[in-house]
Amino acid sequence: MNAQQVLTIEDAVKIALENNYEIKIASNNLNIDKANVSSGNAGMLPVIIANATDNNNSVNSKQTKQDGTTSQLYNAKNNTLNYGVGLDWTIFDGFKMFAKLDQLKELQKLGESQLKLTIITKISNVNSTYFDLVQQQQQLVALDTTIVISNQRLALAQNRFTIGKASKLEVLNAQVDLNTDKVALLRQKELYANTKVLLNQILARDPKKDFKVVEMISVDEKLLLPELISLAEKQNPILETQIINKRVSELQLKQIKANRYPTLDLLTGYNFAETQSGLGFIAQSSSHGLSYGFNATLNIFNGFSQIRNEKIAKIQIENSKFAIEQQNQLLNSQLTMAYQTYLTNIQLIEIEVKNVSNAKQNLDITLDKFHIGTITTLEFRTAQLNYINAKVRYSNAQFQAKLSEISLKELAGNLSL
Repeated sequence: MNAQQVLTIEDAVKIALENNYEIKIASNNLNIDKANVSSGNAGMLPVIIANATDNNNSVNSKQTKQDGTTSQLYNAKNNTLNYGVGLDWTIFDGFKMFAKLDQLKELQKLGESQLKLTIITKISNVNSTYFDLVQQQQQLVALDTTIVISNQRLALAQNRFTIGKASKLEVLNAQVDLNTDKVALLRQKELYANTKVLLNQILARDPKKDFKVVEMISVDEKLLLPELISLAEKQNPILETQIINKRVSELQLKQIKANRYPTLDLLTGYNFAETQSGLGFIAQSSSHGLSYGFNATLNIFNGFSQIRNEKIAKIQIENSKFAIEQQNQLLNSQLTMAYQTYLTNIQLIEIEVKNVSNAKQNLDITLDKFHIGTITTLEFRTAQLNYINAKVRYSNAQFQAKLSEISLKELAGNLSL
């Protein structure tokens, strides 16, 4: 059998950041927000438009003069050509354009926060699934161990039966227990293989790609609740989003208030005109020249819409403040509960380490007694199961403690990239 490649958690995170579709989409959305941050998009720059109009017609014309003479022309060609360049520049709009530019910058920050949230959530998912695999791999080792022990027990029972020191029942019980252990091993292998597929899916790579994970789970046992709360207040992406939303609402109010001020536009252009007529006093004419001026507007009354819009904007700001306070309270509650779970799981690791050691000693003693026939097969099976269950509980305690660590760091916005 070929040696499998060992996938480290660092490599798994790196692959997820490079391949994951949700991160790519969030990154592209951020690029859109960056592209929107410009003076032109905020309305600070002039608009220059070039235009050209060419009108042609063919008519049958008849003219009667004051002296009674007439002139007539069939299919008379008439042509009018106008072209030029115009500039329209809003130089004052109550500072709305400046508030708009600041709002675009805040929306870019919002995109950065959304990308950060997507990345942290995905890293948390990768970590949880990865260390679930480590736990399952440890359980496979434990089940492999119990298969070895059960095989030894069956061989010993058959030898005892052969020499007449044991009944056929002892052999059958040993065989049944061995088959039970094999079924448990097969089920665990199935779960392990399916979780591998799930991790490959999260990493956005071939679901059939085979690999191994590291053998041990390392838990950070030095986390402190006050430090985690302080970090969360500064860098939790959901809280960041709420703070940015409040700033966006404040800038929206500024833009609405700007409608109370006049708007001043500068207008200028250079235009050309040419006219050709098949019939009339003037056969051809042309003109060109500069035009300039300004346009000023002031909203005097719009059915109280201005007052209504400002009132709504102020309510939205107030709601943003409530959302920040609510998120802070939720974060503190989540961190406090998760930290208590974390401490409990750390204590469980210490207890299960001792349980594994005691269960192993008990199994060794029981195995020696079983060889000399001083204990029953039921007592031996109990000692065997106690040892395997202790190893599984220890592995699960490590995994649960790791999940608590991941959860705390995710809430604090401090999950390592």
